[in-house]
Amino acid sequence: VGDLIDGPTEDVTALAAEWDSFDARAERASAPVFRVGGNHDLTGQVLRDVWADRYGPRYYHFVYKNVLFLVLDTEDHTDQRMAQICDARAAALDAIARGEDATEMEYYQLPERMTGNVGTEQAEYFKTVLADNADVRWTMLFMHKPVWREGQDADFVEIEAALADRPYSVFNGHLHTMSHTIRNGRDYMMLGTTGGSQSVNTMSFDHVTLVTVGEGEPSIAHLRLDGILDKAGTIPGDDGNTCFQASQC
Repeated sequence: VGDLIDGPTEDVTALAAEWDSFDARAERASAPVFRVGGNHDLTGQVLRDVWADRYGPRYYHFVYKNVLFLVLDTEDHTDQRMAQICDARAAALDAIARGEDATEMEYYQLPERMTGNVGTEQAEYFKTVLADNADVRWTMLFMHKPVWREGQDADFVEIEAALADRPYSVFNGHLHTMSHTIRNGRDYMMLGTTGGSQSVNTMSFDHVTLVTVGEGEPSIAHLRLDGILDKAGTIPGDDGNTCFQASQC
């Protein structure tokens, strides 16, 4: 669900090294890995260009076993707005590097920092996809930022309207804290850290989300790394000093 690399740089060599590292790990998976772009992956034209060269479109869809998967780009800003966000972000990162408190700076006040944006062209793309795939048994939406959270992104609201007559589930990341919301009668799930940094919030933890689609509604289970035990009832590979959650360590 995004932030696959650290990425606060426009050094294409450094970005290539980060993506090479991610891809090497992803290739070890037994199932295909489908990438969702986050703000660390797509903030700025350089990062967008690197993504396009390596992976193609920033938003896309596919159908597997009659389930429709929609992968959204929540960093879908105009070029001008993206440049403004990049400048504000760079200033905040510079302040943080100097040990300063950046929370009152412009970047931390931007609404896009928390909920992102879905553009009109992207919304039209997904409306067409939904019209062309009206008979799938379920639709899954994946995005980085919770663009749905404030309900003010008019283009995403149009996508939701196009989804109104079908069953669907929404997954996003970004805030590194797990939560579950019922919106429009559907499940909207914000996943935990999924490899990112953790806060002391008790719902901030690493996990794997397993979604099983059989007959009817999908079965969804969040498997915590410190909750999956081996046959001896211990955490595999643990030497007694391993902790998976910042609030407990």
